[in-house]
Amino acid sequence: MEPFADEELGRAYDWRLVKWVWSYVRPYRGLFLLSIILMPLNSAFALAQPYVFKLTIDIFLAKVRTAGPRWSMTIISVSRGHGLLAMGLIYLLLLVGEVLSFYGQFYLTMMVAQYSLSDLRLALFRHVERLPMAFFDRTPVGRLVSRMTTDIDAINEMFSAGSLTLFIDFLTLAGIVVIMFTFNVRLAVWSLCAVPPLLAVINFFRVRMRIVFREIRDRLAALNAYLSEALSGMAVVQLFAHERESRREFGVLNQDNRQVQRTSNIYDACLYSSVEALSSITVAVVLWIGGGEVLHKQLSLGTLVAFIFYAQLFFNPLREVSSKYTTLQSALAAIERIEALMATPIAITSPLQPKRTRHGAGSIVFEHVSFEYRRGEPVLRDLSFRVTAGQKVAIVGPTGSGKSTIIKLLNRFYDVTAGRILVDGVDVREWELKKLRRTIGLVLQDVFLFADNVFENVRLSRVDLDEADILDSLARAQALRFVRQLPDGLRQEIHERGANLSAGQRQLLSFARALAYDPRILVMDEATSSVDSETERLIQLALNELLTDRTALVIAHRLSTIERADRILVLSNGVLRESGTHEELLRRPGLYRRLFELQYAPAESAREAVG
Repeated sequence: MEPFADEELGRAYDWRLVKWVWSYVRPYRGLFLLSIILMPLNSAFALAQPYVFKLTIDIFLAKVRTAGPRWSMTIISVSRGHGLLAMGLIYLLLLVGEVLSFYGQFYLTMMVAQYSLSDLRLALFRHVERLPMAFFDRTPVGRLVSRMTTDIDAINEMFSAGSLTLFIDFLTLAGIVVIMFTFNVRLAVWSLCAVPPLLAVINFFRVRMRIVFREIRDRLAALNAYLSEALSGMAVVQLFAHERESRREFGVLNQDNRQVQRTSNIYDACLYSSVEALSSITVAVVLWIGGGEVLHKQLSLGTLVAFIFYAQLFFNPLREVSSKYTTLQSALAAIERIEALMATPIAITSPLQPKRTRHGAGSIVFEHVSFEYRRGEPVLRDLSFRVTAGQKVAIVGPTGSGKSTIIKLLNRFYDVTAGRILVDGVDVREWELKKLRRTIGLVLQDVFLFADNVFENVRLSRVDLDEADILDSLARAQALRFVRQLPDGLRQEIHERGANLSAGQRQLLSFARALAYDPRILVMDEATSSVDSETERLIQLALNELLTDRTALVIAHRLSTIERADRILVLSNGVLRESGTHEELLRRPGLYRRLFELQYAPAESAREAVG
């Protein structure tokens, strides 16, 4: 999401962004076109009002009265002495027409905006859901939140501020110019003398404001990213008395954001005040020159009043252009970011024609698998092993040996750099992705629970499961006892990330969640590394009861949890060093035996010292 060069942000690029947004407006083009039709109608009602003023003054109020057009004289004659009242009613009708047409246009525009942006937000969320894990590894969550909230709001503001009416504003300006030249060429020329300097001012701020609004989006994204991280880690901040440093870092980001917002406000104020100043000067020139012509009876008083109105109407769109253009630039900068996110390729997808897989028992084969998160930094090196259906296999090794990476590759969160992984004899890249992940039940070390009740956290997308199914899953996961002790049982609300549950309770719920899907393969990634002995005992009971005729892949640092595994794989630096049962590996003077001694020798020494 690097900012584009200025030369790439020209008119053609802006139109491309507008065209991209239009793809989401197109389904509602009927309503949108109706709102567009109401725009010139609204302008017509507004432009007719000064002309009614002119006729009213010239026919009824001026010392030297003049006759109006035939239609106005017909209305006056029909009104039978109430011509002034008739002209007032005409003016009132024009006001009502302007209000109603504006209301209809604004209502329809905002309706289209809300429907379109709702579709865009949903499409953006759907796209982000399908992005590979590698994208989330390098992208702060706060930046993604900014794309889906702040940037979408900027586009919504473009609709609400009427930025899409800029074309109609220019048509209105053209209509005013034609009317002014029809009334008096000399005054019209003098009125338009302010246009060249005004265009120069607008052009001066155009490029600068676009750059500033791109910077605003960058600073807001950085601010949101820091806030997301700091608030999520507030316990660590307080525990290590990091508040002052955290405030300092936030203060720097906040000051950067304030500075760029200040620059934006300066540009906006300069543009708006320039339009106001030129508007006031133009009205003064019209009064000076037009007043002299009225005194010399070269111009009617009604025409002068109408000219002043039209001069003000002429600068109203230009005055709004400054604010609309500001909003438009902000929206274009937001659209640029959203489009860049939507253009992020979805690297992990189901094949166009996935292989049909029979309901196998759950065999796993790694064939010469190598993998790199970063080019030139291998995590797994030519790894090969086989897990037969129904077998319970454990993977151990020092931190950074590639244990968790195996799980990510098996679930196809990442694709292998070389080699292949087979599940039930089919390469995982040839599986239908949803079916693959339904086949493999995963219990992660870092359990994530949503801010919802227990029932929904266990069921997730399995809407076909009823309460009895969930209770059965909780019972088999040894979690039913503590759930029944909760005040609301299955309907107990869980706080964000499960903050109102213990680590062991969260682990048991994640285990029940995996079992609710009845997977052929059950994977546990450090699932017992952060639980107490009692909870670990409950998990062991669940495993002993449930892993019959089910393939299991267990990753653990605590070797006591895998002593009964059918086979243990020992990894080091991404290479398979040893393989065998617990007893076989202990008889060898290898890495597993060394890990076992490091883990249990201190405990044995402590018991001997106490004895």
